[in-house]
Amino acid sequence: MAKIAIIQFPGSNTERETFMACKRVNLMPVEVLWNSPLENLSNFDGYVIVGGFSYEDRSRAGVIAALEPIMGQIKIEATKNKPVLGICNGAQILVESGIVPGVKNNRIGVALTDNKRIKMGQVVGVGYYNTWVNLKMSTPSNRSAFTRHLKKGDSIHIPLAHGEGRFVIPDDLLEKLIQNNQMVYLYCDDQGKIVNEFPTNPNGSIYNLAAICNPAGNVMAMMPHPERTKNGDVIFSSMKDFIENGNPISTDTLNYNRPLYSIKDYSPNPDVTEWPIDMIITDNEASSVNNALKHLGHDVSITRLNHWEISTAENKKSVLEKIDISGELYNSNKEYIGTIQSSDNTASFLVRQKDDVYGRAKYESLTQRFEINELSELKYGVIWNVTVNRGNFETVLQEILNTHILYNPLSHECYRIN
Repeated sequence: MAKIAIIQFPGSNTERETFMACKRVNLMPVEVLWNSPLENLSNFDGYVIVGGFSYEDRSRAGVIAALEPIMGQIKIEATKNKPVLGICNGAQILVESGIVPGVKNNRIGVALTDNKRIKMGQVVGVGYYNTWVNLKMSTPSNRSAFTRHLKKGDSIHIPLAHGEGRFVIPDDLLEKLIQNNQMVYLYCDDQGKIVNEFPTNPNGSIYNLAAICNPAGNVMAMMPHPERTKNGDVIFSSMKDFIENGNPISTDTLNYNRPLYSIKDYSPNPDVTEWPIDMIITDNEASSVNNALKHLGHDVSITRLNHWEISTAENKKSVLEKIDISGELYNSNKEYIGTIQSSDNTASFLVRQKDDVYGRAKYESLTQRFEINELSELKYGVIWNVTVNRGNFETVLQEILNTHILYNPLSHECYRIN
């Protein structure tokens, strides 16, 4: 019986359902924690990275787990044609590790970012969403390890539950992925029709994308949850079939050179008001990023500020007072308006979503619910302060930026403040 490693990180929470799904199709699931000896991983025939909230989605979903040594070993096992399935948070980890979609040298090629529910051209909802969805298989049966027991055009009905499940892919790469049959499962309606709006597309994913594979077809990142229902057993039985038939991978490759992404200098309009929001209590998110970087060998100290850039049409002082009283932009019980650090061995980076879903939601709340109509624009971001304690300052900064722990260049803009 094929042995499947069920990979769990701190915060994973769907291992029981995954165990049950594997057993239903006569696979042998074995619990493997993120800090298990790496040499043991080679003893398995396949791998499932389960869903949940690894490291509480700190910095962003999947990125800290993607930097753990176990993911380096998973990359090695994947080159041996072994199947690797990432479900929900597991999909986010695969994307952040670069294994999917398979850009050269495992460089990040796509992003999974905040949900955006769109109907008739309007954003009707953002954030976490929990529902059942229909998925249509859009590739030939032999295209991947997870499609062998379905025919092209078949659909399955399975649950979905996530807050950052919207695939973002550059247009030129999207075209190549479509040509390469790597867009495995797409959101569809009850009749199997691809409708690119809510509720058929539950999160605003480009191309209605729900699951994507690597060029070889043995690794798949899937946002919905096949393990939570018998409807999804065909995913796992296909994985079993793939293993039993000698892991017959595709010979397809992904010929795509990802462009280099530059960091810009931050230069706000002098008329805007900046609110850097600091914390009175311990910032666990900054601590987790700090610990991850230390595990990678960087002697640094990390702090974090939420950042609001506020533009007003008139009556600036009065508007700022109204915003402050509303409590919408910070919680005065644990946060306060602070200052941006400045020192010789500290660099500050402002990271913003290219599609500022959170900032737009707060703007709508302030102008509609609180009727602060003089507010003309509101932008949200996060400031990461990186203090280099040892090593060449600019070299260490570049090494940290190369990990992408602070931002994903496909879904974020990054600015250097000082």
